[in-house]
Amino acid sequence: MSLSSVVTPALEEIGQRTKQAARQLGGLSTQARNQALEAIAIALETQAAEIVAANQADCQAAEAEGIAKALYNRLKMDEVKLKGAIAGVRDVQRLDDPIGQMQVHRELDNGLILKRVTCPLGVLGIIFEARPEAAIQITSLAIKSGNGVILKGGKEALRSVQAIVKAIHQGLSQTAVNPDVVQLLETREETLELLKLDRYVDLIIPRGSNSFVRFVQDNTRIPVLGHADGICHLYIDQAAEVEKAIAIAIDAKTDYPAACNAIETLLVHRAIAPTILPPLAAALQAKNVELRGDESACNILKIAEATESDWSTEYSDLILAVKVVNSIAEAIDHINTYGSKHTDGIVTEDPEAAQTFFSQVDAAGVYHNCSTRFADGFRYGFGAEVGISTQQMPPRGPVGLEGLVTYKYQLVGAGHVASTYSGKDAKPFTHKDL
Repeated sequence: MSLSSVVTPALEEIGQRTKQAARQLGGLSTQARNQALEAIAIALETQAAEIVAANQADCQAAEAEGIAKALYNRLKMDEVKLKGAIAGVRDVQRLDDPIGQMQVHRELDNGLILKRVTCPLGVLGIIFEARPEAAIQITSLAIKSGNGVILKGGKEALRSVQAIVKAIHQGLSQTAVNPDVVQLLETREETLELLKLDRYVDLIIPRGSNSFVRFVQDNTRIPVLGHADGICHLYIDQAAEVEKAIAIAIDAKTDYPAACNAIETLLVHRAIAPTILPPLAAALQAKNVELRGDESACNILKIAEATESDWSTEYSDLILAVKVVNSIAEAIDHINTYGSKHTDGIVTEDPEAAQTFFSQVDAAGVYHNCSTRFADGFRYGFGAEVGISTQQMPPRGPVGLEGLVTYKYQLVGAGHVASTYSGKDAKPFTHKDL
């Protein structure tokens, strides 16, 4: 991509219309926004056949162009996947309203009352490769949180997203929500223009490949929420139960290898490696997983030798790097060196080891005795997610409604002036929480 693009009048107008519609949306009642979500769910159900057919056309075209297997898996949206996305809309509908929540209620002085109240961010710019259901998830979260949304899907998902947005607009047209609150961009050039739309867009959320997300992060002044890598680890401690560890590792790698919360590296304590690696390798290979190991793993198993790059690779496929470590400290050091701060897990029956792992692994999600595949907004009870953030500052991990609101300070007085509280005879503040 070239950075020479400028914002065209057409995109400037889209930004203005979305911003205006978002302001109106933010002022609507909880009931009105929930009614809009139900209307969207009904419209998606009504047009399900059209949406699935559009996705099938996208998949066929993508296959003809030699799309990568991981990207194809993300692109495909059959009836089951669509039903799940529609269920997610209704899950969001049932969530508490994130707007208007009072976080601070404080008397500064008699008759001078401060409140901190949650409010919408404004307009979200969503850029995603494949994953057409992302348009449904993010739109539902945006409307519930009072935000406008400008969607830009990858060319491989264009027909699918067009059909989805068509249904969304038809649903919204029968509600108090202006359909302009959801916009769809369709060309590659518009992606660059969107990144320059800082007058109207308040947050960019990219969902796609590592290089794609990094490009977005490097080429906009708009705040970006997202993660560039999903290099997740599972550490099997010396105090692990073998059967439990095998079941967790199988799920974390093979349940959906293209997902960003699938493990890419397996770390095994040396004390348990000779016992667990042979049956675990057999179970993984039965699922067509290609194993690559360090010298110690290769001495136990007849597998290919891993290279240095394997420890920092997100395969998004049925490939797993295996390393034998001498201690939990070595495992944690490896994770903090090569991990992407997404989700990392430990299998152990030693509570002290688990607590050490929790406190020392630097990741948005740290798990004990369960699969990393639980790192998901729907599974966390968020209804859906706009993405997963691996940044240090919040929001972090799967981001739902709470990541799409900010707050404003409201101060109400009765003629109060600041000079009263400074100088020789300054009046003291009461600073009493109400």
